[in-house]
Amino acid sequence: MKHSQGEKTVAFKVTGNWADQSKVLKSKFPQLTNEDLKFETGKEDDLLHRVETRLNKKREEVINIIKEGQPDIV
Repeated sequence: MKHSQGEKTVAFKVTGNWADQSKVLKSKFPQLTNEDLKFETGKEDDLLHRVETRLNKKREEVINIIKEGQPDIV
C-alpha cells in the first residue's frame, strides 16, 4: 500500500550527451516529440513531466527508462 504522505520524489540529473540519448528515446517511443525531449540544464523536472505525460507512465518509470541510456558514472 502506497502512502502519498512523505513519499519521496527521486532526484534526477541528465548525464552524458542528451542529444544522443533523446534520439534513442525517440526511436524506442515514437510518440515522443522533439518538444517533449527538449532539455535545459536545471530543468530536469520539466523534462520528466513532459515525458511522463506523453508516455502515460509514472515518474520512477520514466527515470528508469532515461537512465538506461545514460553512461555509468563511476
